[in-house]
Amino acid sequence: MFAISLGDDGAELRPLDPWHAEEFLIHMDRGREFIGQHMGLPDVVTDLESSRAFLRMYVEKAAADEARIYGIWTEDQLVGGVHFRTMDVEQGTAEAGCWLEPSAVGSGLVTRAARVIIEWAIEERGIHRVEWRVSAANAPSIAVAQRLGMSKDGVLRESYLYRGKRHDMEVWSVLAPEWRASRHAS
Repeated sequence: MFAISLGDDGAELRPLDPWHAEEFLIHMDRGREFIGQHMGLPDVVTDLESSRAFLRMYVEKAAADEARIYGIWTEDQLVGGVHFRTMDVEQGTAEAGCWLEPSAVGSGLVTRAARVIIEWAIEERGIHRVEWRVSAANAPSIAVAQRLGMSKDGVLRESYLYRGKRHDMEVWSVLAPEWRASRHAS
């Protein structure tokens, strides 16, 4: 197993694998209502079987080099995650995303974790464009995109049907040269 430190507070980024299914389900249960405000993950992970199947799907996609998923742990407790929902190495594109349970909000964990995976995607996998698609109503996630130095590409009006209602989705992105320039400017 590997873990990447996310700072002096002991937070770590680790791969999420099917053997984490029970812990993942417990985490989802703690944050189900909060996480489900803007994304369907809590609707997919509802019991141990669906939790295991969801994580297995990401293992299979990782094996095909099409996606990745990582958990964020604080004090040895899973509190959130970041992922590449899609990854097309040939085209040099990836879509990153995140979730966090309420107990971990406000400490910069998602921003720090997203920086790690974006750096890896750009420098190790040769990804040229990383996208961040977010509900226009999800101000905290939009703030993460801004902290990551992403540019708002536009709004996909009423493009996301979620729980019977259409939502606007904002598309944010960072290109590899922009990422590298911002990293060197810091």
